[in-house]
Amino acid sequence: MDLSGAHIEAFIEMLSAERGAANNTLAAYQRDLDDFRDFLIDRGVAADAASTADITAYLAELGKRGFAASSQSRRLSALRQFYRFLYAEGMREDDPTGVIDAPKKAHPLPKTLSVADVDKLLDRASLEAGEAGPGQFERKRMSALLETLYASGMRVSELVSLPAAALKPNQRFLTIRGKGNKERAVPLSLRAHEALMAFNALRKARSAGSDDDNPHLFASRGADGHLSRQVFARDLKGLAARAGLKTTAISPHVLRHAFASHLLQNGADLRAVQEMLGHSDISTTQIYTHVLEERLRELVEMHHPLAKDAKKRE
Repeated sequence: MDLSGAHIEAFIEMLSAERGAANNTLAAYQRDLDDFRDFLIDRGVAADAASTADITAYLAELGKRGFAASSQSRRLSALRQFYRFLYAEGMREDDPTGVIDAPKKAHPLPKTLSVADVDKLLDRASLEAGEAGPGQFERKRMSALLETLYASGMRVSELVSLPAAALKPNQRFLTIRGKGNKERAVPLSLRAHEALMAFNALRKARSAGSDDDNPHLFASRGADGHLSRQVFARDLKGLAARAGLKTTAISPHVLRHAFASHLLQNGADLRAVQEMLGHSDISTTQIYTHVLEERLRELVEMHHPLAKDAKKRE
């Protein structure tokens, strides 16, 4: 057994004897360190003599092999403990892992919907809003909520708490107060404006002659005085199911993502989308460009003849 193997064995024995590590934990450390040692053999380096550059190269190799950032971090943690053990035992004069940062976890891309799926959802809401009878108020409210959300991209908290005074008969935009108490104007499509006006007319008719002075457009008897995000999200999933869509992929926030993604997909300026979303930092908005890039990559792989040929050869 070479010296590196002996040092790894001594480290594993320490984990067992001094820290009482479980057998599964010991086996995991052994696998991680053996894999690292095998990697170093190809570089002509012994594990106990590895440099910071060697460890960085190993982490890069793990990335190429498809290891997630969390898995790379676990491997790095094993290496840190190994080299700290060598340093503490006087087997090395330094810790080569000391200046290495843990791999950053990739931020998951936000879920979004295709234009076709949004159309299905909006059309179903509009169809149900036109049905007379019990529950028409709630159906018209849902249509107004969805049309407004997709037309404006406002946050769901901003939407459900809209004051009735924000809606103007001859204005195709709303002035809302968002995060940080900042005001901004958001656009309304013709469909959204019409759906809001139809719902507002019904709301006024229901409250006519009463002492109700609730200032919210989507008023409620709840503690906040307006429709809750939870009730909206629940009713939205019910509508999605009736529209034939996968309910786990639908939420009010996903409609906000769809608004931004579809605007950029059709050539909108990133700064304009930032303003409409109410983002203070454009880097927050840039996540939607990654969504678009991922979608384009999928389309190429699915439809490009060269990509198809490559799959046949695999």
